[in-house]
Amino acid sequence: MNAVPVFLYHSVTLDPPSWIAPLTVSPRTLADHLDRIVGSGLDVIPLRRLVAALHGGPPIPARSAVLTFDDGYADFYSTVAPLLADRGLPATLYITTGAMHAPGRPPDGSLFPPAPMLSWGQVEELDELGFEIGGHTRTHPQLDTLSGRPLRDEVAGCKDQLEDALGHPVSAFAYPHGYSSLAVCRMVREAGWTSAAAVSNAFSSPGDDPLRIARLMVHTDTGPELFRLWTEGAGAPVAPFPERVRTRGWRSYRRLRARLHRPDQALPAA
Repeated sequence: MNAVPVFLYHSVTLDPPSWIAPLTVSPRTLADHLDRIVGSGLDVIPLRRLVAALHGGPPIPARSAVLTFDDGYADFYSTVAPLLADRGLPATLYITTGAMHAPGRPPDGSLFPPAPMLSWGQVEELDELGFEIGGHTRTHPQLDTLSGRPLRDEVAGCKDQLEDALGHPVSAFAYPHGYSSLAVCRMVREAGWTSAAAVSNAFSSPGDDPLRIARLMVHTDTGPELFRLWTEGAGAPVAPFPERVRTRGWRSYRRLRARLHRPDQALPAA
């Protein structure tokens, strides 16, 4: 196992809300990507197999890939799941629980602008179909600007909601916006999550941190040549690598804005 592309998608539709449009791909593009992945000889494995390997378990195939989808958009049920099922491909869906809704009822509440999101019934059905359901907090905040009870509610509360809805343990978590810190990772571990996905725009690897799994975020303008390079293990760095000075500075800036009650208006995605 060397460079492992863990692909990160969001919405898959021809008509996305403007706020998520930069991170949206069309159904045709996703189908082309899936066919490219399979045609390249990559073995698409469930996330849990990568996580087990990162925890010292059995190694995964030499050329492996993982598919992940963040937030919980309704098009995963209507569009993505059929494309994956047609090709027999596994995927992990990270759910922002406050954005889900019961039939005929509004969601509990999240930081997302309006968008078509999954219902709890659809989440349960996707779980029964074999897609791994993971957690993506309750409201999709910048976790590294929180502490104490608010942080615990987002991390542990999300897990409780998912397990109550699905009736079984869930173990995979993803950081909103990809933002984490040592304190956030500690809270994730204490809450019982055994893996957590970041962004990093890098490949994962045998030495990656299971609580900061590197992913490659697919944007609307991710071109076919770059995607081809990713399927060949090129075009991006390989994790782990030291945290960039710019990343630490950006975190400090956002924390200051949060203390001043002026949270950064970053795109509510990832």
